[in-house]
Amino acid sequence: MPFTQYGVLSGTLVSHQRDDPDEFGRWWHVNLKVRSGAREFRVAVDVDSKNSAAGVQWKTIRTTGAQLGWPASPPPGFTTLVSAPTTGALDVVRHPALRVIGFRWFLQWLLRARDAVPADRSWFWIPLLRPWRSGDQLEASQALEATLRVGALTLVWGEPFPEGAAPASVQGIHNVHQNQGDPAGSQWWPENGIWQDGGVATQQADGSWLVFISKFSTQSDRTDGQGHPV
Repeated sequence: MPFTQYGVLSGTLVSHQRDDPDEFGRWWHVNLKVRSGAREFRVAVDVDSKNSAAGVQWKTIRTTGAQLGWPASPPPGFTTLVSAPTTGALDVVRHPALRVIGFRWFLQWLLRARDAVPADRSWFWIPLLRPWRSGDQLEASQALEATLRVGALTLVWGEPFPEGAAPASVQGIHNVHQNQGDPAGSQWWPENGIWQDGGVATQQADGSWLVFISKFSTQSDRTDGQGHPV
């Protein structure tokens, strides 16, 4: 079933570091420490699938708080979110700020069969989708780290742990990646759901936000209303 609890953590980035590498020099997470008031939260951002055949994909997006769905920053600490549009939740498949980079005019008759006589030559907009970048954990880590600013306001979306804990008991955030589109038969299929994706947004000196979102190559970026791949 989709996550029983999902939300956003708001606080100041204290530090970030990678996991200790294994005997092959790989690491699985970039770990963030985020402080909010007197509390310090731990955040684990996946940068490797633990399956070298899968690989990781990511996007880095510059946007505004309003475009993210937060005209004003969320309150400090962890805020539970309803997994739905307009709540401030993330969905990398459906959220326009994360999916669409712009629009292009397109001539309608170009979409018709070559031998058809066009009824008109009206123009319309088609969306240009942001591409995913693909690479290894080093490249994904560097892409995330390039967005981070120690001392800056930082937002992290994902699942709190301990799982199901009340906000006052939350120790940190994990599943900070796409949480839908896992294939049937995988151990993560039951957790597929829409508007429950993870991500990290760091406020920049000019007031804009740099957002890092990621997924594994086994996850589809076309999903149905339950978050299952189509």
